[in-house]
Amino acid sequence: MRSSDDMMNTPIQKRSLADEVASLISAYIQSGHYVVNQKLPTEPELMKQFGVGRSSIREAIRMLANSGMLRVQQGVGTFVEEYSANNETLQQRLKRAKARDIDEVRQLIEVKIAQKAAVNRTEEQLAIIEEFLVQRGKAAQAGLLEECVQADINFHLSIAKASGNDILIDLYQAFSSQLKDWFLQIYPDTQSFIQTNELHKSLFQSISERDEEKTLLYATQILNH
Repeated sequence: MRSSDDMMNTPIQKRSLADEVASLISAYIQSGHYVVNQKLPTEPELMKQFGVGRSSIREAIRMLANSGMLRVQQGVGTFVEEYSANNETLQQRLKRAKARDIDEVRQLIEVKIAQKAAVNRTEEQLAIIEEFLVQRGKAAQAGLLEECVQADINFHLSIAKASGNDILIDLYQAFSSQLKDWFLQIYPDTQSFIQTNELHKSLFQSISERDEEKTLLYATQILNH
């Protein structure tokens, strides 16, 4: 059996996903290396320990905080919460979920995200949303299904990022990351994306104009298509 010291000195090989970091931190908590109310090492220390970048560390911490395993106190640090054998990160739970169930939950929050984006979006975020809208339209017209699906996901994700609500952003990103394969299975071609292109343009325009009422209308129409 490997000691906790051996575990602490084992970096993740190559570029690793945030859920690998989360799994290792979870293992340290379960093994007792980190105990309840103990403060985790700083971001730079965790980056060095796992051999990953700051964004991967932050995402892993968010995942574990969402699962209830960690709590983040702004300006103080990150601490271990009570551990339960049932604790599971959101990303891990979604990997077990049916794609249809994931999409159903995603749709429940998509309208609210669009409304928040109409209020909180910046000009820079608006430019990114428009860029993905253009990519979506071009890929749809060219019949490039995979590129079209990815552009569509990126379009809606960029709207989520413009919402200004970190929890909504994390949730939407988690759901969307699981959907691409399913979309490629249920859409035989890009016709559905072509049919909804004008609605997506209208959604973008309403967000651009900060018109919450129209944003809600077009977001709902897209989901009902």
